[in-house]
Amino acid sequence: MSDDNTQFPAQQQEPPGLTGEMEPVPDHGESSYQGHGRLEGKVALITGGDSGIGRAVAIAYAREGADVAFTYLPEEEPDAQTTSKLVEDAGRTVLAMPIDLREREACDEVVERTVQELGGLDILVNNAGYQYARDKGLTDMDDERIDRTFKTNLYALLWLTRAAVPHLRKSNGCVINNASIQAYEPSTSLLDYAATKAAINNFTVNLAAELGPDGVRVNAVAPGPIWTPLQPATQAPEKVEKFGANTPLGRAGQPAEVAPAFVFLASPAEASYVSGTVLGVTGGRPVF
Repeated sequence: MSDDNTQFPAQQQEPPGLTGEMEPVPDHGESSYQGHGRLEGKVALITGGDSGIGRAVAIAYAREGADVAFTYLPEEEPDAQTTSKLVEDAGRTVLAMPIDLREREACDEVVERTVQELGGLDILVNNAGYQYARDKGLTDMDDERIDRTFKTNLYALLWLTRAAVPHLRKSNGCVINNASIQAYEPSTSLLDYAATKAAINNFTVNLAAELGPDGVRVNAVAPGPIWTPLQPATQAPEKVEKFGANTPLGRAGQPAEVAPAFVFLASPAEASYVSGTVLGVTGGRPVF
């Protein structure tokens, strides 16, 4: 580490990336998060729950009293096993589903399995996402990359939510989408990713208006630069070194610092009148 802006050792992985190969390993709240029963008896479905923000949310929800279902890609099995154990250690039931959500049938399947095996659905967290920041701009982006980005970030979110809505109406549940600071401050190397995150903001506001009369709340969290496997797996090593240095707080965030926002928005006691909003966890970068 050669200057004050260096945050992490230069490193690179192949997508989707694994937690155990990161230096340093992210903090998901394994040792720090303490629950207070705010989600007692709830059932949550978290996409991309094996690592990063998804794992931190799974830990927090379980320690708050919720049973947790989560999805992950088959190549992320080592991370998924760790997350499953963390949920079980909190005394909750876990349902881990290795599946690619880029097909509508897969989205329908995970919602149906969650309801059948865990007894219902109260909280849907659309967290799974894909980015690739090693291209310079639009002319470098091939169709395969664009297709994967939009299907993972946007199509899957639409399909999952559509399948979940009938169950959430029954439970007066909620939807929490993972947006991004990229919706407000887009990077040229993430043009496609940023577009999907801006669309998620719009979707959040509109769906909140549609489902509000049914008692279903819809919100989003917009993280800033958070230290997850997605970073070394999709960015150049020299960018990883300075990841997060451009925030007012001068550093990247940890997944454990984002999870409490998801707990707050899921809590029927604390966020019963919160819907149609985007909550920023950005290290000081604006989300308006």
